[in-house]
Amino acid sequence: MARRWMRFAAALTLSLATAGPAAAQAIEDELVLITPVAKTLTDPALAEFAKYAKEKWNVTVRTSALAAGTPVAYGRIVEWKGRPEADIFWGGESALFDKLTEQKLLAKLELPQAVLDAIPASIGKPKPIPLKDPKGYWTGTVLEPYGLVYHPKVLARLGVAPPKDWDDLLDPKLKGNVAQCAPTRSSSSHATYEVILQRDGDVKGWAWLKRLGGNTGIFTARSRDVPSVVAKGEFAAGFAVPSYMAFEDRLAGFDIKFVAPKTAWITPEPIAVLAGAKHPKAAQAFIEFMLSERGQRVAMERGVFPITPKYRVQGAPGSRAEMAVEFTGGLRSYFDVEVNNIYDDSIAQARYEQVNQQFRKEVEAAWQELKK
Repeated sequence: MARRWMRFAAALTLSLATAGPAAAQAIEDELVLITPVAKTLTDPALAEFAKYAKEKWNVTVRTSALAAGTPVAYGRIVEWKGRPEADIFWGGESALFDKLTEQKLLAKLELPQAVLDAIPASIGKPKPIPLKDPKGYWTGTVLEPYGLVYHPKVLARLGVAPPKDWDDLLDPKLKGNVAQCAPTRSSSSHATYEVILQRDGDVKGWAWLKRLGGNTGIFTARSRDVPSVVAKGEFAAGFAVPSYMAFEDRLAGFDIKFVAPKTAWITPEPIAVLAGAKHPKAAQAFIEFMLSERGQRVAMERGVFPITPKYRVQGAPGSRAEMAVEFTGGLRSYFDVEVNNIYDDSIAQARYEQVNQQFRKEVEAAWQELKK
């Protein structure tokens, strides 16, 4: 009898060991993002994660991303009311992630403590930029400045020097030659509007933004379109452009330059698992992957910076990583330099809709008059 039980136990152990991933699958076989992050970053990140999942768990994960500007993505998540059509929300302003946490629409992260501990709580002075949620509902993934882009030949034709700071875009010679995206459609634009408002105060800040509106020749449908129209030479300069979006146009061979003003907002590109997600294990695994060296390398080769001091943008001569370093002025890590941040996330969060409404009224609706 004892020998029979031993043979049965051995057979059961063997059957479980050889049953394959379906019997003891560590993660689900599908993952869906909703994100304002451009395909030029999400596609390679998802593709590399799918390879990683196959290597680690022998699971073939089908991945997809619902592209939506940050305010639009936020609105859809609220409308889903805890029954989301996506598993992960990635990118944008952390203020919106905090709002989703308050509405119980985010699930708590289940990451190894060592992974979270490697990410500093914040970066920058005098206003520290939070890099992760102390409550554990979201974490940053990469560091990405929102700056200015310009087309050297178009500027030269207009007799304008390359811009170095926000105020350079108010040059009268740039009238009709600035591209931007409305803050109602773009978190990068919204955050940069806040940089100006918090730098100058409401009265002077809105006056500045109206002057920028007067120089603006186009409000694009997406923030991704701002560097594209500049790269093609249709406009001389672009406002509030994420660094990696501009870098993709540079990789495509266009003559475009990027500069991060000293008060440029640096986003940690927050990421979170949606409450009620259909594929929560795959979602948690993807976030952990993005914070690994392998995930960080994928991102750094697309023109963004590591979220942890452990890594630096570095590659072989002529590599994408080294091109990204050259494109962003020689910077390899934001932990190597002093970050000057004036953007206060709590102020931005408290008046998010107010700023959008005022923009619609005083800039968007008055655009033709501002141009005159």
